Amino acid sequence: MLTIPYLRDHSEEAIQRLAIKNFDQIDLIHEIISLDDERKTIQQSNDETLAEANRLSKQIGSLYKSGKSEEAGQLKIRNAGLKEQAKQLNERLAEIKSLIYDKLIEIPNTPHLSVPHGHTPADNEIVAEGGSMPQLPANALPHWDLITKYDIIDFEWGNKVTGAGFPFYKGKGARLQRALINFFLDQADSAGYTEVQPPLLVNEDSAYGTGQLPDKEGQMYAIGLDNLFLIPTAEVPVTNIYRDMILSENDLPYKNVAYSNCFRREAGSWGKHVRGLNRLHQFDKVEIVQISTPETSYQTLEEMRTHVAGLLEQLELPYRIVKLCGGDMSFASALTYDFEVFSAAQKMWLEVSSVSNFESFQANRMKLRIRDKNGSIRLAHTLNGSALALPRIVAALLENNQTDEGIRIPKALQSYTGYETIK
Repeated sequence: MLTIPYLRDHSEEAIQRLAIKNFDQIDLIHEIISLDDERKTIQQSNDETLAEANRLSKQIGSLYKSGKSEEAGQLKIRNAGLKEQAKQLNERLAEIKSLIYDKLIEIPNTPHLSVPHGHTPADNEIVAEGGSMPQLPANALPHWDLITKYDIIDFEWGNKVTGAGFPFYKGKGARLQRALINFFLDQADSAGYTEVQPPLLVNEDSAYGTGQLPDKEGQMYAIGLDNLFLIPTAEVPVTNIYRDMILSENDLPYKNVAYSNCFRREAGSWGKHVRGLNRLHQFDKVEIVQISTPETSYQTLEEMRTHVAGLLEQLELPYRIVKLCGGDMSFASALTYDFEVFSAAQKMWLEVSSVSNFESFQANRMKLRIRDKNGSIRLAHTLNGSALALPRIVAALLENNQTDEGIRIPKALQSYTGYETIK
């Protein structure tokens, strides 16, 4: 959530930067500033009314002590009127604060100045590439045929038990999942991240804190009876650990890694690009989260980007890194790098990770602050990234490593899988 002082003092800058995200509801900014002016006026009136009421209360007490009961009674009537006025002012103040908050949460984060203009993924900027393209046999199959051939993932079981988009992993497929999870967690541990195992359900405050609500309400699974939400990513519970906290700058950065199931409704998804493992309603993911100072957050973002690239290199997957344009960025992000791997049998790039800096946007929503060495308090910066999401990694691994003898497992994973080939 953007701060009112920023919108007030840098309104033209905010409007220009929000235009990069194709946000054109400029009236919202002016409405917020106008409402905040009204809030200040009412707050001043309320303070003056309460001060006068307190002054009269002391005067009434003195009059009673002096035996001037009639004069004290008249002031008491006047004082009662002041208290009623203060009550009404407080009620209006609460209404205005609620209105301001409701309008503030409709405004996305301002993008970093380096974010390219654009509307669709076609406008994203490729900033790096790595790995080598595989040479597949002439009879190469897409992963949805490979999983049937080697009997490692079962979509029919999932469809029977739950519905489309909830597959069962079995045999060497289940072991491959577990191997990838442990590999990603071990790599994060070596990079200094502290592992946490988060709950899979969060409350409304947590969903608002990281920006999933109200922006992505239709994409989340809601447990209506208890007003809880299944997490779309471990980012939500892990970042919210620090909600309503003041952290010492000396202790930063905070670095956490978490494995979790993730749940997304993906309403309206259809077509070849969502076939097989390309898009699921439930999937596994390892997430890295950092809390940093504003001065170091972009250095931290580059560190996280390097970490994810290192995972893909160890998995021997061809990849590219793209800087998202304004129209393709999330509501809360200031700058996002997407990692895509090339799926050779499908002949298409598959997104497997997003690494983002949210600057102070989430921190302002969560009231996550830091105290510097001088005792001053300010908002922290939050960052997160997928390291990594499993389904499309599995799809690319299966397709890119298929041979006439079976599916080869990258060397970095073999100690985790306990096998070198799926036959």
